[in-house]
This record gives sequence, structure tokens and C-alpha cells, in this order.
Amino acid sequence: MKNKILALSIVLMLTSICLIPISSVQAIGEGDWITKYTVENAQTKELLLEVDFTEDIDVQYSSILAGTTLKVTFTVKVTSGTGSLGLRTDMQKATGEDTFWRLISDDYELGSEYNPASASTKFNWEKGTFEMTCIGKVRQVTKATNVTLVELSSAGVVLDAIKPLVVTAAGSDFQNLYIQYEDRLRNLINSGVASGYTAMYSNMLNQSKALDRKGYTEEAIALLKAIPTSGEPLGSALEMILLPVMGVLAALAVVFLVLFLRIRGKVSYFTLVVEDQIKDLEGLTLRASKIDRAMSSNLESVKDRLKRLVGM
Repeated sequence: MKNKILALSIVLMLTSICLIPISSVQAIGEGDWITKYTVENAQTKELLLEVDFTEDIDVQYSSILAGTTLKVTFTVKVTSGTGSLGLRTDMQKATGEDTFWRLISDDYELGSEYNPASASTKFNWEKGTFEMTCIGKVRQVTKATNVTLVELSSAGVVLDAIKPLVVTAAGSDFQNLYIQYEDRLRNLINSGVASGYTAMYSNMLNQSKALDRKGYTEEAIALLKAIPTSGEPLGSALEMILLPVMGVLAALAVVFLVLFLRIRGKVSYFTLVVEDQIKDLEGLTLRASKIDRAMSSNLESVKDRLKRLVGM
């Protein structure tokens, strides 16, 4: 046993040593080259995203929707080097626009390779700082996707990039709803709600986010709305009573994932699991009604959702 512990310690030490040089390498999206940027709706002028690494600012004001025409204003700090640097965007040329790139600074020379009308272009590698804009239309996506609005590279190696999350209209609705439920979870934790309940609540939030990332946004919204909004256990005395409820919520989250991810071979098995949970919940609802009517009503709502889910 001691030999195993010693061997594990050596492995961890070697791993740490190997990681030390890596930490000194400049990371993408951490302000080493692109020091600050804003993303706004080019048509409405609405500010959507603001990041400034020097001032420690990182604020998402609103969702970035697919198909939107954006104006990205960014500042690049170029270190010493030779040759050329590359600029690229995955956005399409916006209607009424002849170019993608516009240099704002007048004290930086981009050189003859620079072509503002091309989605991918090069410019002189000269030490200095410049500000530029990129205007384009975000491509359509079927699920929440990180899209490259601006990429800075050298000889094919990406040095830095602006790659925010782009969502569909339904994805925007999900994000807004998710934020509401996330805020509610924080309030529940601060209010001293039973830790087992808040842990299950958090798990359902994570499951909904996983569904949204896989493109099942409507199902993710449905799962969020299945989270009870009242009757939370306010003390340890009620925690044991609510433990079966947490099991029901866990089963509900699993069933949502299974059914909506179309894993048909396992649906019948999970349907049987949920049916058993429904039977347990009926008894629990009766017991809870003697303690808290609001809690009982909430459990009844969860039970009805489960019944509809499996077609009972």
C-alpha cells in the first residue's frame, strides 16, 4: 500500500513539473494579444458583450443570436516579431458592406498584404498597438455554438481569438430562463434550504444545460420548467421527507435526457423506473399534505408531469 502511495506521489510530482512550462505559454482568449473587445448589434447598436482584460471586465449584456449582423471592435497588442500576422473571421459579409475589416488607429501600418474585403487576410508584424473593427453577419447554427468572430494567427498557429457563444432564438429563451433558475438556486442556498434539495436542483440545471448544448433546446426549457418553484424544505426536519422527492427529480432529469436523445432501446426500462417513482410519490404527497399544503401541491404537480411524460 505504501509503495502505491509513493508511486502516485511521484506521478503527481512529475505531472506538476511537466505542466510548469505550459503555464508560461500565452493562452488563447486571455488577453495576451487581443487586450479588449466589444460586440454589438450593428443594426440596433445594442451592446451585447464587453471584455477588457486590463480592467478585468467580462460582461455579457445579451445573447448573441445566429443570423445577426455584428460589429466587433477590438484592440491588439503586437509584440516584436518578423513576417506577417493573419486575421480571419467566420462571419459572412454583411448586407450593404464592402469590407470586413476597418482600421481605427492611424499610427499602425498594416502593409500591402492587408485586404479589408477578405474574410481572411494578413498584415505586417510590427510591434505596437492598434484598434480595429470587424463587421459581418453571424452564420446560422442549430444549437449553441462558439463562433469565431475574430482570429489572430501566425503561420497557421492561432495566437488569440474572439469566440463567443452564439445561440438560436430558442437558445436565447433558454439562457434567460436558466439565469432566472440559477438566481433562484443561489437564493435557496442563502436561505438555508436543505442541502440535498439544492444539490438536486443544481443537478437539474446542469442536465438542462447539457440538453441545450446538444441542440435539444426545447427539451432543456421543458426540464427547467419541471423544477418545482415552491414547497422547498426550509429546515433539516423536512429534509428526510423530501429525500424521495429528490429521487423523483433525479429520475425526471434522466428520463428527459433519455427520451429526448432518442435512445429508444432503453426507453422502456426508464419508463418502468418512473412509474415506480410515481407510486412512491403518491404516498409521499399524502404524507406531505399533513405538514405543508404548498409542498403537497408541488409534489402533485411533479407527479402529474411524470405521468404525462410516460403516458399514464
